[in-house]
Amino acid sequence: MEQNNQQLNSLPDNAYRELEPGETYRPMMPASATPREVTPYSVIFGIVMAVVFSAAAAFLGLKVGQVFEAAIPIAIIAVGVGNMTGRKNMLGQNVIIQSIGASSGVIVAGAIFTLPALYILGLEAQFYQVFLSSLLGGILGIVLLIPFRKYFVKQMHGKYPFPEATATTEVLVSGEKGGNQAALLAVSGLIGGLYDFVVGTFGLWTEEVSTRLCAWGADIAERFKVVFKVNTGAAVLGLGYIIGLKYAAFICAGSFVVWFLLVPLIGAAGGDAAAAMTAEDIFNSFAKPIGIGGIAMAGIIGIVRQAGIIRQALGLAARELGGGKGNRAETSERTQRDIAMRTVLGVLIAALLTAFLFFQFGVLDNWLYSTVAILIVFVISFLFTTVAANAIAIVGTNPVSGMTLMTLILSSLVLVSVGLNGTGGMTAAMIIGGVVCTALSMAGGFITDLKIGYWIGTTPARQEGWKFLGTAVSAATVAGVMMVLNKTYGFVGEGALVAPQANAMAEVIRPLMMGGQTPWILYFAGAALALTLTMIGVPALAFALGMFIPLQLNTPLLVGGLISWWVSTRSRDEAHNKARMARGTLIASGFIAGGALMGVVSAVLKYVGADWFAYRWNEGKGPEWVALAMYAAIIAYFVWDAMRAKKEEA
Repeated sequence: MEQNNQQLNSLPDNAYRELEPGETYRPMMPASATPREVTPYSVIFGIVMAVVFSAAAAFLGLKVGQVFEAAIPIAIIAVGVGNMTGRKNMLGQNVIIQSIGASSGVIVAGAIFTLPALYILGLEAQFYQVFLSSLLGGILGIVLLIPFRKYFVKQMHGKYPFPEATATTEVLVSGEKGGNQAALLAVSGLIGGLYDFVVGTFGLWTEEVSTRLCAWGADIAERFKVVFKVNTGAAVLGLGYIIGLKYAAFICAGSFVVWFLLVPLIGAAGGDAAAAMTAEDIFNSFAKPIGIGGIAMAGIIGIVRQAGIIRQALGLAARELGGGKGNRAETSERTQRDIAMRTVLGVLIAALLTAFLFFQFGVLDNWLYSTVAILIVFVISFLFTTVAANAIAIVGTNPVSGMTLMTLILSSLVLVSVGLNGTGGMTAAMIIGGVVCTALSMAGGFITDLKIGYWIGTTPARQEGWKFLGTAVSAATVAGVMMVLNKTYGFVGEGALVAPQANAMAEVIRPLMMGGQTPWILYFAGAALALTLTMIGVPALAFALGMFIPLQLNTPLLVGGLISWWVSTRSRDEAHNKARMARGTLIASGFIAGGALMGVVSAVLKYVGADWFAYRWNEGKGPEWVALAMYAAIIAYFVWDAMRAKKEEA
């Protein structure tokens, strides 16, 4: 069937489902079209977004311990500015704006999760060290992911939910299309955004409800270490809807095993020390390391299973280096055209060489140690790139902190084995961790950009090429911000920034380099569990993610998944079910978008101390009871609005 050169008005009906045998996906902007993508407007706008959101994410992440995802707010801003200025046919340009700007969140996560630990450990980090660590990690994440783009976004079409990419795509498409879809997205975004804003800023109800709300629940939590929690946010609820019941159930199964089996068992069998701990303390001290071991083993299993894909990517690189023409960029259709593999390999080699020189002359001053460092960076980044992409594709959350902890552990063991320990070893391990953390963070975030581009029909090579610019701008910004924050507030002592992830990294690395205990048996238990799950056909990565991510963030995924199942199965007419499911996807995307945008605003207000107007509850459980009622209300609204879909909307 001949492709139409005209842009479609909306996503095709097979955008989010698996394709039937012989069926193909044709994006909104078909391969035969020549959309405007890279323009001075889109590049400059993207750079501004990268600077603004890098600074904001670094400030807020170190101050309040949370790094917000920038993709959705940037997409909203791009669409809004385009509409206000009367620009037309902005879909391709908005994707480029979003792709360049979204480098901010992933680069910031890689930097602030690791490098402040140098200050916490009593060491120092220079501007060039933070900048090069972030820049080189970001470049590695980009070039190592490009060979796997077609596998994740095309070959696995419909098999992964891609929740964040779905929400961002809906924002871009609805903004371009206008009409009823845009209105529905705007209304749901307003409702979800105001709901989360009231929680985060005014404190009229709590962000979390637990069984401690009742006296009997508090007693059970104290005596048996059994507690149930749910985050009451609209954004997380929408995320669960898009993930769907299947993966949400696997994720929650991992969480339930930890919180309702392991934590109570440890509490009962751990003696007086465990009895004095809360369920949360037991989770952090014992159960969470099991989740880290599970994630690591699930990653290794995924690497083994995807060995064919890895060989295919390496074979393509070898053919291009040898002058072959198979799958060369210039011979493929526009919507499947990547940067030429020869260029990818050239950038990879240049990045690794630069990283080697950085370690030698900027960190270690020892050729053996520098060689070991660059080998660790390359091997771990290469192998775990697909794990990061898988995690984002499934749950929308990159377990980069868990993988970075494993990187620090492995790096420390290897460095100690070659004779590097003490403060020099800690510095080297943290810089290695910073590069790897940024690489994996970038890989997870970039697969979201590429999936958005695949659904819409942009040119992958242009997204890939201009992503390097966003990475460089974000790396420079976060390095400068971190230097300023260290001099202004510091990361140690009274009034210092909390930097929770970096503190956790410091606690892990100190005993490895200076002597102390490491929970090897817990890591091993998690790895053994992941192997067992794989043997019985349970997705180990989704299960291990549930074990690692706190319970209150997992249970809303199950609630959202149940809503998606409910609204899509109530009618005997499949067309009607499909229409309801599609309307629910728009509502969920609005919740995510509104919650993300208002989360930024709320965090900024908290940062500047503008929380004096927050409602002051008296002591008691009032806020939690209100939260429970409001959560029930927004669930009811979600179901009601999704069920309003008419059959002809399918």
